[in-house]
Amino acid sequence: MTARIGVVTFPGSLDDRDTQRAIKLAGADPVALWHKDKDLKQVDAVVLPGGFSYGDYLRAGAISRFSPVMETVIEQAKSGMPVLGICNGFQILTEAHLLPGAMLGNNHLHFICRDQKLRVENADTAWTSDYEAGQEIHIPLKNMDGRYVADERTLDMLEAEGRVAFRYVVGGAAADGYGNPNGSLRDIAGITNEAGNVVGLMPHPEHAVEPLIGTGRTDGLPFFTSILKKLVNA
Repeated sequence: MTARIGVVTFPGSLDDRDTQRAIKLAGADPVALWHKDKDLKQVDAVVLPGGFSYGDYLRAGAISRFSPVMETVIEQAKSGMPVLGICNGFQILTEAHLLPGAMLGNNHLHFICRDQKLRVENADTAWTSDYEAGQEIHIPLKNMDGRYVADERTLDMLEAEGRVAFRYVVGGAAADGYGNPNGSLRDIAGITNEAGNVVGLMPHPEHAVEPLIGTGRTDGLPFFTSILKKLVNA
């Protein structure tokens, strides 16, 4: 039986269709989920896609966190269901306290859109097992509120427990995708929960799954093949 991966659409979601296509390319069945519905339609995993849900009013993701669908997503995530939050989805996961920390406005106060170089720090989560720890990949990035922050105790905990999933690669030219694009503390681009079933990141892997779009690479496809293998082998 083919794995079913739900993709939630909120008012203002932009990348739900792209995410559904990435899931299909990986070999799973994408299932459209609506923010007003608590029913997850018996999916095996959920993706919260990018966009500007509810216009990013109050804070990015702050209103979406209270959508009816999130009540079920939070409950299922705590029970082990794999959940991936991409960009706005990452913001929603922090607002829902499924991941620690918060997302603030970019330190340069501008929207940024570019190809971004990342380093895979944790290849043991449900969404990253098809990568290798230390692998460097190029993934498109586009955000206004992408600055990851947390108190020092939380940051130290994430480092000590290996829960930094991705980090921005610094030390090269910005034109080549290097550097911290938004002022995120400790160059953090993505994190995971303790169990490894919930992952959030700011860059957009769904835009790097075919050679003719996005970066011209397929560096984002392993997110979706990773979860497919996880579900098939579960």
